[in-house]
Amino acid sequence: METILIVDDEDMFRSRMKRAFENRGYVVFSAANYDEAIEIIKNDQPNLAVVDLKMPGKSGLELIRDGLKITPELKIVVLTGYGSIATATDAVKLGALYYLPKPADVGDILNAFNRGEEDLDISSDPDDFTAPSLARTEWEHINRVLADCGGNISETAKRLGIHRRTLQRKLYKYPPDK
Repeated sequence: METILIVDDEDMFRSRMKRAFENRGYVVFSAANYDEAIEIIKNDQPNLAVVDLKMPGKSGLELIRDGLKITPELKIVVLTGYGSIATATDAVKLGALYYLPKPADVGDILNAFNRGEEDLDISSDPDDFTAPSLARTEWEHINRVLADCGGNISETAKRLGIHRRTLQRKLYKYPPDK
């Protein structure tokens, strides 16, 4: 039976992912931080891992490096709400199989595990990189802060330093394509 470790500091996201993988027949371990994840990797040796890059304490990059030292056959997919070509490249160089921007669903994650390294289109040539538009970056940041606030519009607006109605207008719009 396939085993998977989900490492994310957001409790709601982690429990939703855990439930979704269990519904697909996986044995699921979950951890909120680096230390919990390392303990699970040592004791339970899961086959797969979904790792958030940005966590309190040690980062997902450190977890990839140290987790693969313990269990070299561990397949890791990285999730990040603050995706950049630099961190994705670092994650893959450390041994991650693939990376996905948040939000990602179970189907996206399973597809990422099935992809090979040759499918990755990561180039260190800055001429090949197309930066996301400012509108897209703003939309992703707003949604990340909203997720961090558990969907609370007032708290999100407060953290972003904008009026609640302005935030609601921005959320009502569809995300920019690029």
